[in-house]
Amino acid sequence: MSKKIAVVMFNLGGPDCLDAVKPFLFNLFYDPAIITVPNPLRWIIAKSISSKRAPIARDIYREIGGKSPILEQTEKQRLKLENTLKDLSDDEYKCFVFMRYWHPFAKEVVHDVKDYEPDEIILLPLYPQYSVTTTGTGLIEWNKWADKLALVAPYRVIKDYPDHDFFVGTIAELIRKKIAGLKDKADYRLLLSAHGLPKKIIEAGDPYQKQVEITCAALTKELSGENLDHVVCYQSRVGPLEWIGPSTDDEIERAAKDGKNIIMVPVAFVSEHSETLVELDIEYKKLAQDAGIDDYIRIETVSSRQKFIEGLASLVLNV
Repeated sequence: MSKKIAVVMFNLGGPDCLDAVKPFLFNLFYDPAIITVPNPLRWIIAKSISSKRAPIARDIYREIGGKSPILEQTEKQRLKLENTLKDLSDDEYKCFVFMRYWHPFAKEVVHDVKDYEPDEIILLPLYPQYSVTTTGTGLIEWNKWADKLALVAPYRVIKDYPDHDFFVGTIAELIRKKIAGLKDKADYRLLLSAHGLPKKIIEAGDPYQKQVEITCAALTKELSGENLDHVVCYQSRVGPLEWIGPSTDDEIERAAKDGKNIIMVPVAFVSEHSETLVELDIEYKKLAQDAGIDDYIRIETVSSRQKFIEGLASLVLNV
């Protein structure tokens, strides 16, 4: 007898218009997984940071059309995954998407899943590497609203997939396509860039940095025949805390001193958003040009490419 299975995909989210930037930022910094102090101090800090950063962030989103594209890209992933699962299984699969810091919120999607009346639920993070600040907080938020709204179907969780071939292999394919026409690969350095975290989160036991390194080790092994110089680095540092390193901007400067061109590879994002379309494509590219680097190549995220989606489907079917 076939089952009805709800697959709940989740990611960080992003503002859907310029007016949403400030409340999106407040939601982000009000999360106790991000600002680890009790209320009312956390509320005050979140209000202060979101107010100060909103004008800067609005300028960032203006660069990419006045909103984040992450929901539209995730919808493409959702539809493709749902269709792939229908082709591979006799069970009935329906995929849903919630975002942690902007619409559709977990509360909204729990209602939708409850209306679907599934026999079971599979929670699928769109974060390849686990962190309490990403997958962890998403699961906490989902469970909170599932409990409040009495969503009682049993559920299973896909925790991470940092070195799975469908993820690493897709990145490797994208790199190979970009470098196929290069005259001398020895002139280039791969910057394997992941979103950074404050050091104190890693020191408290968060596995994110180790898993990023696992991803990069698997990727460089996959590309071993290409003879490419590489380094792991971390982007998007904000605030006064010490963050894990080396930083991506420092590695751009070092590549320039070493006479290397750059192939920028996002290794922790599965869709395009402000950290790729603005930080990598505009800000870091300008930094590279200002430092005297002749060629700056950016590798796209895995997005809804077939190998990646089929890999997600395999995880869902075998969890």
